[in-house]
Amino acid sequence: MITVPSDPGGSRVGIVASRSVGGAVDRNRAKRRIREALARLALPEASDAIVIASSEAVTAQFAELVKWLEAAFRTGEEI
Repeated sequence: MITVPSDPGGSRVGIVASRSVGGAVDRNRAKRRIREALARLALPEASDAIVIASSEAVTAQFAELVKWLEAAFRTGEEI
């Protein structure tokens, strides 16, 4: 995950899923799961982030996916 400060007024998140995640079905599933997990988190204000999906985003338990994203936003580091 990559984060940068943004203009005040909200956060923006982009999700990238390359072919290394799998075929089109797997990439779309990974992005849907990440979007749903992000909806359950309180995102930091005034920051932009890019979440780079991995193949684990397709198969991991949903609660684990939420924990990974929460940890990434808390530390601001790549996981």
